[in-house]
Amino acid sequence: MTSSLPAVGTLTAEGPALEGVLLDMDGTLVDTEDFWWDAEVEAFAELGHELREEWRSVVVGGPMARSAGFLIEATRAEIGLEELSVLLNRKFIQRVERGVPLMPGARRLLTELTAQGIPAALVSASHRTVVDRMLVSLGREHFRFTLAGDELPRTKPHPDPYLAASGRLGADPARCAVLEDTATGVASAEAAGCPVVAIPSLAPIEPALGRTVVRSLEEVDLSFLRSLVAMSG
Repeated sequence: MTSSLPAVGTLTAEGPALEGVLLDMDGTLVDTEDFWWDAEVEAFAELGHELREEWRSVVVGGPMARSAGFLIEATRAEIGLEELSVLLNRKFIQRVERGVPLMPGARRLLTELTAQGIPAALVSASHRTVVDRMLVSLGREHFRFTLAGDELPRTKPHPDPYLAASGRLGADPARCAVLEDTATGVASAEAAGCPVVAIPSLAPIEPALGRTVVRSLEEVDLSFLRSLVAMSG
């Protein structure tokens, strides 16, 4: 991109300018949704329960407490929520330590945002221990800050994570583009008033007012995000 592009916080001829980019992690930047499901399957197998494939779409993209709580109720496993959360995080991290594949286009997009000085933040429903492990692969230098799911009283699908993230950037939520891969994350961003780019991972997401659906991050660049925010204004 050239320096002739409008600076962050200015107005373009079409409308308000992009003030920040807020990015989900699992399934959006890193290809880890299978990791979580495999960790859940293994954990419950050790508890003597087999998970049904149809439950996968229920737990994808959700906060740990919701996903783990659903699986405990569905299987009637004799384990507490806190104990199961620790077990799932441990099994997930074991898989992460073997290597984390980035989603197609993720590295290029992060590099472009950093090079152009666009404020970006990682907003995840995963716990801090998991987020910090992922930053080794993603590159901490690409984010002004990161927000984990266990750092707020309410996480996705509530608007709190994206309201908190835009607030820390000092930005208007309506001028922060959000990239998400699940309905839960999309609901959170939209409730916060952010324009959304949805890149569906395991379950389909339909286009809607203020929501653009693409096939992969390879279709997303800075020009695309700027035009998205300008049109939403």
